[in-house]
Amino acid sequence: MGKIIVETCEIEGLKIITPAVFGDERGYFMETYNKNDYVAAGIDYEFVQDNQSSSKKGVLRGLHFQKEFPQDKLVRVISGEVFDVAVDLREDSKTFGKWFGVVLSAENKKQFFIPKNFAHGFVVLSDNAEFAYKCTDFYHPDDEGGIKWDDPEIGIEWPMPEGMTKEELTISEKDQKWRGIKEFIKSK
Repeated sequence: MGKIIVETCEIEGLKIITPAVFGDERGYFMETYNKNDYVAAGIDYEFVQDNQSSSKKGVLRGLHFQKEFPQDKLVRVISGEVFDVAVDLREDSKTFGKWFGVVLSAENKKQFFIPKNFAHGFVVLSDNAEFAYKCTDFYHPDDEGGIKWDDPEIGIEWPMPEGMTKEELTISEKDQKWRGIKEFIKSK
């Protein structure tokens, strides 16, 4: 019981995980995490912190990372739907500055593994969404970094929630102030 299907992405290190779901007339059951299954799939990390957030339609969070204490993340959606994005910030990577996005929802039950040294963010496509993720390091408030969500150098193709425009997205003041990837490179 509890086997997972792991898909690799065009950016090395990113993985989409689909858990086995067992359903009947009562509902469903699934293992959201089983260390043995993940280790067998090559995802052998010690997660030390779980986080959960709730956001309404049109909220865009990100693109976040930690500078000196980077985190590997295993993210999923408990209710609703989001478009989840990772941007490669590994300077020695052939895909540095490239992005990959995937729809995560309560319906598809997919998970997204994002290794350290990626910026991460998502936009809520449904009326509400609950987002949960595991991290391999603790959150350090003074270590926070970010990249501008709409940096043209990266060119993320964010889908807009139905009936909304980019101007109607809800973005925190902090997230509106991040700079682009060129400034990230200069600050290294």
